Amino acid sequence: MNLSLLSRSGNALLVLVLSMVVLLGVSPAAWATHIRAGDIQATSDPNDPRRFTFKLVLYTDVNSPADTPEADIFFGDGTYAKVPRRDKTLLTGAASDSYLNTYFFEHTYNAPKPLYVVSFIGENRKTDLVNIPNARDQTFYIYTSVTVDPAIAFNQSPILNNPALNKASRQQVFVHNPGASDADGDSLAYELRPSQQANLQEAIRNGNNPNPTNCTGFVYPHLAAGGAQVAYNGPPVGVPGAPPIFVQDGRGTIVWNSPEALGDYNVAFVVREYRRTGTRMRLIGEVVRDMQITVRNANNLRPILTVPKDICVVAGTSITKSITATDPNNDPITLTAFGGILPPATFTITPFSPPRNPPVTRGIFRWTPTCANIAAQPYQVVFKATDVPPSSGATPLADELSWRIRVVGPAPQNVRATQVGTTAVLNWDAYACQNPGARLHIYRKEGCTITPVDTCQTGIVAGSGFVKIIDLPVGTRTFTDDRNGLGLERGKTYSYRLYVEFALPTGGASLASREACLTLDGKPALFTNVTVDRTSPTNGQLTVRWTKPVAGASATFNSPRYDLFRSSVRPNPVFRKITATPLAYLDTTFIDQGRNTQDSAYVYRLDFLSNSLPTPGSPVTTEVTGPASSVRLEAVPDPATLSISLSWTHNVPWDNSTRPVIIYRRDGTGSFVQIATAATTRTGGTYVDRGTTAAPLRIGGNYCYYIRTDGTYGSPDQHLINLSQERCVRLVAVPCTPVLSLKQVNCDSLQTRLFDLETTPTNVTYSNFLSWTLGSLPANCSRGIRNYNLYYSPNANPEASLADYRLLATVNGQRYTHNIPDQTIGAAGCYYVVAVDSAGTASAPSNIACKDNCQLFLMPNIFTPNADGKNDKLRPKIYSPIRSTKFQVFNRWGVKIYESSADPLINWDGGGPTGESSKGPKVTEGVYYYLAEVEFADLAGTKRTYKGWVEITR
Repeated sequence: MNLSLLSRSGNALLVLVLSMVVLLGVSPAAWATHIRAGDIQATSDPNDPRRFTFKLVLYTDVNSPADTPEADIFFGDGTYAKVPRRDKTLLTGAASDSYLNTYFFEHTYNAPKPLYVVSFIGENRKTDLVNIPNARDQTFYIYTSVTVDPAIAFNQSPILNNPALNKASRQQVFVHNPGASDADGDSLAYELRPSQQANLQEAIRNGNNPNPTNCTGFVYPHLAAGGAQVAYNGPPVGVPGAPPIFVQDGRGTIVWNSPEALGDYNVAFVVREYRRTGTRMRLIGEVVRDMQITVRNANNLRPILTVPKDICVVAGTSITKSITATDPNNDPITLTAFGGILPPATFTITPFSPPRNPPVTRGIFRWTPTCANIAAQPYQVVFKATDVPPSSGATPLADELSWRIRVVGPAPQNVRATQVGTTAVLNWDAYACQNPGARLHIYRKEGCTITPVDTCQTGIVAGSGFVKIIDLPVGTRTFTDDRNGLGLERGKTYSYRLYVEFALPTGGASLASREACLTLDGKPALFTNVTVDRTSPTNGQLTVRWTKPVAGASATFNSPRYDLFRSSVRPNPVFRKITATPLAYLDTTFIDQGRNTQDSAYVYRLDFLSNSLPTPGSPVTTEVTGPASSVRLEAVPDPATLSISLSWTHNVPWDNSTRPVIIYRRDGTGSFVQIATAATTRTGGTYVDRGTTAAPLRIGGNYCYYIRTDGTYGSPDQHLINLSQERCVRLVAVPCTPVLSLKQVNCDSLQTRLFDLETTPTNVTYSNFLSWTLGSLPANCSRGIRNYNLYYSPNANPEASLADYRLLATVNGQRYTHNIPDQTIGAAGCYYVVAVDSAGTASAPSNIACKDNCQLFLMPNIFTPNADGKNDKLRPKIYSPIRSTKFQVFNRWGVKIYESSADPLINWDGGGPTGESSKGPKVTEGVYYYLAEVEFADLAGTKRTYKGWVEITR
């Protein structure tokens, strides 16, 4: 139905009518609420994302004379409507004291917006709410928010399927779950919030925009009711005697453990709707339910409900589950179920035969989900067990539990892998669920394993070794894997698994297929050696070896040959072909000469080439082997501990980690001898050489090293021996680290003697006096120092980076005076010093010594601007370095006659209103008052304001 919106004049008329009602004595208190609970649902038009259909649901008190035949609705875009009620239905059973009121309305928005707030303002709340004082003066307010965005073509807000009509009993757990469902499969989140109020007349006056606020004095029920927890199986598990709790979990279940004070309570919660768009979750809607909880002396015990554990089910598989409930009083029980899948799912009460003793009420849930039900989010069904006490004075009580069902896609079936040359041709059956937008993902790994089926594990498990190679439309039934043109490796076994990912917003995925395994016949070309034969900066040599490939029974080689490529080891290798013409098929060794093996490691790639046909000029297939690098050895001397740390790296297709490396060392001009073995990983290792007790490493000693790796492709009889380059280092003592001192100034002492200090000169120079001694660290350090390098930073921050320092001076002795003529810097700064020995080796930096400027400022109280060259300008008498000064002068009537920020030292010559240039008319003799806002040139940039007076005489 289409509703005419109230115009501005209509709004004014409504305000007038409301005012007349108040004058006639019908106060808002007379409208005290009959509303027990309410919420608003929204559905967008699939043909017009700006158009929405709304449904307002109100649960009202049968025994209240109040009624709401029309609902006041605000649409969040400055429009408002009165919506007539469509239905008013008396509920039955335990809810027979309530009406279900429904209101339907439509609205079209003019422009996109992240969230339009559609709200309802009802009559004032009940008079004597326990947790909201003066509730009779506060209205009932709820809202839902919707997103208008062409990118979200269609959306349905969450539906709260379970009425909020459960009664609570003193000292028993109260439970309520709204049974929320989202037809689009969006993710739902829940949060308790205070009940809210909004003034209807004010909203209309404010351009039809309500201004909701939390109800005044609202507290959550457990804080108002007192009491303590009782035993409860949870979640959360009750802790008898502990303070009461009122919580809502991630499934939406509200648990109050447990009420104490009798009466009515109001509380609200929001259901937030999130939709995945790309890689992020986006809030696209909210639904607020405000509800009343009535606590009574029930003279009854709540029933106990039992539901199945959460499950995952493959689309097309039928579910049949039993839900049971018992009652401590053996009262009859009404079992009901709520959720977005009811129907088509069914829930029927099926008594046990013969009946159980004590009585057990049973319901059977049945559902066969289809491909359309596949979703990332589980479906939630809320079961409610409500007892029917025989006594008219007893209050029916309820237990509620939620059950989640996740629907996954069936696994792709009958996946087969067949070798064609060096490719794998995959085929599989047509997929069972051809949902729009679904994609088929294909994964591959080396080796073949059988993975057990877990219905809740969709897709490919992280860490399983499978790597995604492609995704295809879900209707595809075949794919040829050629490893991106490189070809699969002969002799290796490959395993393939497929699964389907379904389109957003519902999303979801299928189970992965069983592995389809394939072992390619033949053998690939494999690197076996990249070993350094000679270490030299210009004439180094490496030997590279590989195995001949074998075609196997399913293929033949035509004009087989190799291209060998080389690159220096770097993060992104740049391979260049080594020889202009290919290497012959039988040639499996290459001696690479004239390399700089002293400073560089090298990595190689081998391309095996074969024509597809015996005829010359036929297409060429390429199989790539590698990369395989030489072993790179590094050595770092540590004279402090008389040790040398070795580290090595390699990137090879074989495994060097199964056997230890052998480490060789040469002392001086002697011969290499084995000194140790060390464990290594697939990419490298470390070892610290400290010599032996009988022959420790010594300061001044020259030591050379190389290592030998022993690798394999998995065979215990295979030994792939490769050598690193030789790495030579000298264990040289480093200079001892200096200890620096900087003479400080006692600023506090100067401040106390401020009036006794001499006048600060016009062109003052600041001096810092530095001295240092030679420390004894690190151990075994050298004291033979040639000179010292002194570094300085004007930033007096000891935490500053050493990169902020500059070389100040090179000093032969251990003292230095740093003179600083810059008045805006002053003595502030930090220093460190480095000792340098005769070989040019530098020590570690010394400690950092810093000095900050003081904050001294004193103005004279007289000056004589008479152009005699003496005391013609007003400036501070005593001052420390100043960054800026804002100076203002006022006459005795408080009129500002001068202001300037141009000169940190002020230098006012007595000029008047044009004083920024100090060329205005001179002020007359007399007493004037000044205000000086000074920023000092210290580390903190201290700002202080000084006030005083000055006398001008001529």
